Amino acid sequence: MDAVFRALADESRRQLLDRLREKNGQTLGELCEGLAMSRQAVTKHLNILEGANLVATQWKGREKLHFLNPVPIFDIADRWIGKFERGRLRALSDLKKALEEE
Repeated sequence: MDAVFRALADESRRQLLDRLREKNGQTLGELCEGLAMSRQAVTKHLNILEGANLVATQWKGREKLHFLNPVPIFDIADRWIGKFERGRLRALSDLKKALEEE
């Protein structure tokens, strides 16, 4: 999980993840379009994201496609945020039941 937090700490890597969320399965060239980063910088950031398991790749012919892997982000949300939400949802459910009983 430390690798995921380190990967998410960088704004450029979050920007790449946002781009993959908008359109999954992009090539390196597509991800580089419109960015103020060199191709080498994007490659370096993608390697870090792959190392954190936030990006998965698949070869299609000669093209290497990059896909967002949301599982590590879900795990963080479940561990760090989910338990706080459960209490709120339980309170709302209890309130709803109490109001319906009246």
